[in-house]
Amino acid sequence: MFATSMNHSYLKTIHMETLQFTTTIKAPASKVWETLWNDTTYRQWTSAFHAGSYAVSEWKEGDPIQFLATDGGGMYSVIEKKIPNEFMSFRHIGEVKNFEEQPLTEETNGWSGSHENYSLEESNGETILNVYLDSMSEFAAYFSKAFPPALELIKDISEGTIKPSITIEATVNAPIEKVWDYWTNPEHVIHWTNASDDWHAPRATNDLRTGGKFFTRMEAKDGSMGFDFEGSYSNVQDNNVIEYDLADDRHIKVTFTQQENGVRVIETFDPENENPHEMQRFGWQAILNNFKKYTEQ
Repeated sequence: MFATSMNHSYLKTIHMETLQFTTTIKAPASKVWETLWNDTTYRQWTSAFHAGSYAVSEWKEGDPIQFLATDGGGMYSVIEKKIPNEFMSFRHIGEVKNFEEQPLTEETNGWSGSHENYSLEESNGETILNVYLDSMSEFAAYFSKAFPPALELIKDISEGTIKPSITIEATVNAPIEKVWDYWTNPEHVIHWTNASDDWHAPRATNDLRTGGKFFTRMEAKDGSMGFDFEGSYSNVQDNNVIEYDLADDRHIKVTFTQQENGVRVIETFDPENENPHEMQRFGWQAILNNFKKYTEQ
């Protein structure tokens, strides 16, 4: 289950085969189920296929579901069977382009109706996760390579070996040199680092290098509250990647990728434990949206 774009010239002759992937997880089925379909952790493990993948659905049996990439491409399907903590079956129907479901063509008819099934069997506190996937033969080698790392992420998240992370992104219509400068230069940072108009960042410093430190003071404009946002860089590659760790050991990674329509900024961060993940996603996305607006102006 992932979102990608399909090359039509590559799919003139379609042959299907069923692939199976299995892992044993030291966690109850309810925890594995949550890891699979909770929005935060779903985005995390499906990044093994395509960074930024996500799903749009009410997640009820019989409901439609879209599996999307950030460019609006992907697949639309239906949740054919759902037994919580035991079984999930998707029947794939057709392609999505620019966030719109496309009519079936001769090519998509070749794989429309294929299934992707997830079964969970719990015994003595462990869960066996089996995935059965109808795949076009042309993609069998890809799935055989990509699915094991995805299952390893599901296992690690479910067992608590790695923390669930949250991913947000935006495409900024500006040259990558400008995007990098506005993201890292304190004289610009103070103008966009706020999630709402009643907050601001009165001061910031930045030693932009691996091993360097940064500091941004974030405050409510009425002075009622505020906090220091600070950390240390673990990886800095100009116009490409920034990774840093906050004082509470949470890790953040930001990537900058030049595309035809601008620079794609993807930010993945470890959530804190005090606030709901969706609230944190909303707040961080609001700041990123503010950065996009400021930079494009």
